[in-house]
Amino acid sequence: MIVSNSRLMPASANGDSSLDDAVPVVTCPSPKTASLFARLIRTTRGYLPIAGVDLIDRAYVRACAAHQGQERDSGEPYVNHCIETAQILADFRLESVPIAAALLHDVLEDTPTTPDSIREEFGDEVARLVEGVTKLSTIGFADLAPMDPSDGRRRDRAKAQAMQAENLRKLFLAMADDIRVVLIKLADRVHNMRTLQALDLDRRTRIARETMEIYAPLAARLGIWQLKWQLEDLSFRHLEPVAYRRISRNLAATRADRERYIAQAVAKLSAELGKAGLRAQVVGRPKHIYSIYRKTVRTGLDVSQLHDLLGVRVILEGTDADCYTGLGIVHQTWMPIPTPTGETGFRDYIAVPKENGYRSLHTTVLGPEATLLEVQIRTEEMHRDAEFGVAAHWRYKEGKSRDLKFEERIAWIRQLLDWQTEMSGSAQEFVESLKSDVFRDQVYVFTPRGELRELPTGSTPLDFAYRIHTDIGHRCIGAKVNGRLVSLDHQINNGDVVEIVTSKAPRGPSRDWLNPSLGFVKTTHAREKIRQWFKRQERADNIERGKDLIERELSRLGISQAKIEDVLPHFKLEKIDDLYAAVGCGEISAQTIALRLAGDEASPEEDLPVSAPVAPDSNVIEGLHVMGVGDLLTRLARCCSPVPGDPILGFITRGNGVTVHRRDCPNVRNLRDQERVVSVEWGRVQQTVVPTAIRLEAWDRDGLLRDVAALVAEDRVNMTSVSAVTHPDHTATIKATLEIADLRTLSRILTRLERIKGVRSVGRDVS
Repeated sequence: MIVSNSRLMPASANGDSSLDDAVPVVTCPSPKTASLFARLIRTTRGYLPIAGVDLIDRAYVRACAAHQGQERDSGEPYVNHCIETAQILADFRLESVPIAAALLHDVLEDTPTTPDSIREEFGDEVARLVEGVTKLSTIGFADLAPMDPSDGRRRDRAKAQAMQAENLRKLFLAMADDIRVVLIKLADRVHNMRTLQALDLDRRTRIARETMEIYAPLAARLGIWQLKWQLEDLSFRHLEPVAYRRISRNLAATRADRERYIAQAVAKLSAELGKAGLRAQVVGRPKHIYSIYRKTVRTGLDVSQLHDLLGVRVILEGTDADCYTGLGIVHQTWMPIPTPTGETGFRDYIAVPKENGYRSLHTTVLGPEATLLEVQIRTEEMHRDAEFGVAAHWRYKEGKSRDLKFEERIAWIRQLLDWQTEMSGSAQEFVESLKSDVFRDQVYVFTPRGELRELPTGSTPLDFAYRIHTDIGHRCIGAKVNGRLVSLDHQINNGDVVEIVTSKAPRGPSRDWLNPSLGFVKTTHAREKIRQWFKRQERADNIERGKDLIERELSRLGISQAKIEDVLPHFKLEKIDDLYAAVGCGEISAQTIALRLAGDEASPEEDLPVSAPVAPDSNVIEGLHVMGVGDLLTRLARCCSPVPGDPILGFITRGNGVTVHRRDCPNVRNLRDQERVVSVEWGRVQQTVVPTAIRLEAWDRDGLLRDVAALVAEDRVNMTSVSAVTHPDHTATIKATLEIADLRTLSRILTRLERIKGVRSVGRDVS
């Protein structure tokens, strides 16, 4: 392939030609490449000066030369990907520098090109952006989803998490340094997702997962809705192909009716707005496939049962006040109502914008033909901000005046980096902070002074307190939501006014706040602040406290004969005192230690019923299955009531198949006929529950049994039997049998029962 230097042809001497008629002369790899670049030039000539278009032209020539002979997995020239990435930025009307950098974004990684040569030919700014994107090119999120422990190919988790954390740090540092680096990276990811079908299944799934969990939420947080919905739909297509095709077919089947309905609604609303003297563009608003899927999951309805898949958007030539005038006209034309799914029919994001800067009015009305219709009303400026987010404001870096909107939108990035410097340095903690505090859905709440604060969905008043100030969190003793006292584990909702009640005297947090089973804090930011407080306490106290917490948890769960030293390598600790200190200061939970000692390494979302170890090519059946023997009668021993996660073994009975016991069950240890003992372990099959006996000692009082039963029911655990006995010393013993799915569920229930007023102790009943 021969690449010649490209230039725009000059206008003729008589001035008959214009810049719009100029055609770049380029020898390119293929006709498609020429067509793609011609489109890019047409787009950029529409808003850039000649010098800017010339920079893009020269960057294209350099990219063609650097990627000469390189092809993508699809077989097309690699430079096509660079042009498509640049086109996405040009559609956002970005300046020439980031577009040129997008054309060159892979030359440092995939070709012998050096940063100095880029700097010499295109200047420091283009070189800096290309280097920034190259630094992010190694980002890989290999362990975003839990991996099957039985998979012999799994990577070392600690190493993978450390790599993930470091790459995410690079991403966020780049955002804080120059947001254009991230815009190029997002554009690069969008085009990669559009061409993902050329890859094998494993790579498609991995890339789609990291896109859904990292890049799509990132685009949403930056307010770039154009990219956010594309990334979500493209990821969903590969992660859930069956659901994607089902929804696509449903939408295609009703397309003609929907188009006819939208045309009717647009014509009606345009006429009414025109009568009122408002100049507006009214367009149909497509409902994206992934958002439809999420609604079907949330509501339990089928696509055909959803009534709010139709929507129009009103883009006004006017002010904020005109939006409210337009809202009145919409409500005069059609009746405003809430949606059938119980969601709020009207949302005012102009008076209360989202933290990423999104502003608009949303309302749901009973439109033509008595069909639900969602209407969004916004000004042209609001629409530009909503579609392009920070990309609409990045120019403040080159301009002479500050852009306050841009600074507000990236303030959360710098705040996150501030939190990072305060964290203990654990890779896993940093990754979790990003996923829980940044990439989750948000709720918007107010301080008593009316200041807006944004928190992850599911946050509590304690999370809110620590978000305001660390000292307020440490001194928190209560909270009011909308003027009403609530518990500290109360989940706050959109629009709540949250007031924190603090103690006047200095105090510290409670260790219970770090217990994940109690649900006091949900954000990593709050959890890290609490851990730091305890780390500053005396090491000797933490060691003693940690030892007590571990012993008590093991006793409650009935885990005996455990060697705590066995878990030291997992936490990369050398001394048992270091482990006790980590538990004492809240860095590691006693529950985690107990589950690790019990051999339960699964994630909280995984369910582990009983199966036996089998050969890799064997099928694991539901229920209990003994190695080497199929369809054998099995049952759980009543004497020790093992639950998923307990170390277990099987005993071959005479006429009753195999009985499964806990390894520390006295009945098994005292058996004379050890030849009838067989190996059994917990496997991965459908969830089951097993009866588990617990014993609770408490001071006798009215309503004790009622409180116990209510708490168990609240946790959605079935209680199959219960008995209570009172004693002369005004104490009571309650014995109950619960249907437990795994050790995590049991630990959570026991922890919550222990908090009931008057309870002295609670644990598994081994009597």
